[in-house]
Amino acid sequence: MGALWKAGGDMMLAILNFFYGLTHSYGLAIILLTLVIRLLLHPLNHKQMVSMQRMQKLQPRMKVLQEKYGNDKAKLNEETMKLYKENKVNPAAGCLPLLVQLPILILLFRALMNYDFGSISFLGVELMGSVLSTLAHAVGMAPDASIGVVSVLSAVAANPAGLANVSVYGGNFILLVIISFLTWFQQQLTSSGNPQMAMMNWFMPVFLAFICLSLPGGVLLYWGVSSLAGVVQQWFLHRKTELEMKEKPSLFRNKPNREGDEE
Repeated sequence: MGALWKAGGDMMLAILNFFYGLTHSYGLAIILLTLVIRLLLHPLNHKQMVSMQRMQKLQPRMKVLQEKYGNDKAKLNEETMKLYKENKVNPAAGCLPLLVQLPILILLFRALMNYDFGSISFLGVELMGSVLSTLAHAVGMAPDASIGVVSVLSAVAANPAGLANVSVYGGNFILLVIISFLTWFQQQLTSSGNPQMAMMNWFMPVFLAFICLSLPGGVLLYWGVSSLAGVVQQWFLHRKTELEMKEKPSLFRNKPNREGDEE
């Protein structure tokens, strides 16, 4: 298995170096590599998104079933499965494409994570440096110092004037903000009309931003481009679903009676 992972990683690096040979820019090479991966995975991504949108379209009908069979879990499950079958929806269909994609995405992530970009930057983004390391450099932390959230914040507090060196950390920080916004926007598209997901809409961007603080700029560039492509794809699909849902589906001729009500 280890040899297989290594072969996959070597292939990703070979493609990255191929695009670098064409563009003579590691930033553009990462963008092109990311877009190629997105194109290859487009059928799976599309299937996953369509499945999620279909589930969203069925929410009004699900609410009616919950109102009617709320006190009978077995009947509710039975009617729910009938609803899925009637509309050709498989709740697991959204997960299966993701499982297929994960190994490819992990290979790409590891290839970029371990690649030595040296001191190369792209549009102000230091490809080897993270938000924390570039911020540490800006406020004058020792090169051999242990870089973590607490230590960097302490260094900023000790030398706030270093924040004026925006050119040192600005590119990586702005990219982090963009990734966080795209994550938030994608959550809005995914959970539109679902109040139960309101907390998750804010938690996920903050959680991912925290993770991204220590990731190299090359990985952030891949993540940002991939997120942007995903948001564009999902936005068009979301708009299509919205137009379809403007014509409200006929749930039943009359709203089902609750348990115990007169027929």
